[in-house]
Amino acid sequence: MVGQNDVACTEEVATRRLRHSLENPKGAFGNLPDLILADGGITQIRAIKNAISKYNLEIPVFGMVKDDKHNTKMLIDENRKQIPLEKNLMYFITNFQTEVHNTAIEYNKKLMSKDTTKSSLDEIKGIGPKKKQELLKKFGSVEAIRKADLEQIAQIKGINIDLAQEIKKQLE
Repeated sequence: MVGQNDVACTEEVATRRLRHSLENPKGAFGNLPDLILADGGITQIRAIKNAISKYNLEIPVFGMVKDDKHNTKMLIDENRKQIPLEKNLMYFITNFQTEVHNTAIEYNKKLMSKDTTKSSLDEIKGIGPKKKQELLKKFGSVEAIRKADLEQIAQIKGINIDLAQEIKKQLE
């Protein structure tokens, strides 16, 4: 079965993040971290440790042990040593996790909405978001635009006969 490899993705993201920090410490990622918290267990810890070892760095990595409500109740290190959390630190980590998850969800929603609104009209020179919207509003679909005649397409505000011909040509 082919699917996403979370461990490989974790290692790749950690490697990229560390590389950016080493190559450009004043860049978006800034200096190297003093500590890395993995939102997962021993496999994520090992993936991050693999990334760290590529650069011969020493950065502590801890995984988050969750309770049945997915709240972090303690940390573990690469040797599975459990580190209990005091209440304030536990709340801090839980709130941080919540923000990270919310940001990831919003980012994925944004990507999904871009994908669902993408069409072959986006590839046509001279067709921007407004003309695309007007075309879809009038015709309802790319297929209907494909079937329309030049004069019907040229009736759309901002679309002349030359652009209508280009649209027809690109949608063939």
